[in-house]
Amino acid sequence: MTDLETGREAPSQSKSQRAYHWIKERIAKQEFTPGYRLVLGSIAGDLDMSVVPVREAIRQLEAEGLVTFERNVGARVSMVDDSQYRLSMQALSILEGAATALAARRLTADDIRNARRINELMIETLEHFDPRAFTALNQEFHAALFSKCANPRMLELVNGEWARLGHLRDSTFSFVPGRAAESVREHENIIQLIESGAPLGEIEKAARRHRSATLDAYMIHEHPDEALGLPAF
Repeated sequence: MTDLETGREAPSQSKSQRAYHWIKERIAKQEFTPGYRLVLGSIAGDLDMSVVPVREAIRQLEAEGLVTFERNVGARVSMVDDSQYRLSMQALSILEGAATALAARRLTADDIRNARRINELMIETLEHFDPRAFTALNQEFHAALFSKCANPRMLELVNGEWARLGHLRDSTFSFVPGRAAESVREHENIIQLIESGAPLGEIEKAARRHRSATLDAYMIHEHPDEALGLPAF
């Protein structure tokens, strides 16, 4: 038996097997979340072994689909339930766009200032990018815009899809970090539309396309063959 918490080697296991079970346990517990970079040297240090058995363990996890390896980037934890993530993102683009439009006329000047403040915090994170922190702020930003939607059923559906996404992946921005800078620019555009009293249909379209653009970026990066002819949600 192996003590997965301490990484102590059991006589019945090779070093590569020990590394394999140690990494797999942390993926299962979501300590290593989707998109998390697996730095071989750091893992080897934690387990007091060379990188060779760690590399062998990574290859085994890659064969099982739990880890993906990208040239010049390295190993990272694979997306969990990729197809369900895509379906949730498509649904959220429609639901959140509608909820944002329905809330637009109910937002106060303070609400707008708060949304802009959150977006400015997101901009500050871009220099030393932390996908998880960026995603948390991203959710806070959108909630500031749609939470005053007068339709409680719509709010329930939007919040349900956000929660569902939280179980499916840690952060899309781990996979497509370049999307983050585009995202904050689109945020400001949505704020300006709301602030100027733009038609609700225009606000809904901007919010919907903003969400679907993140899915498009993910698809182009992860599934380029399927990204051709993506529908404009």
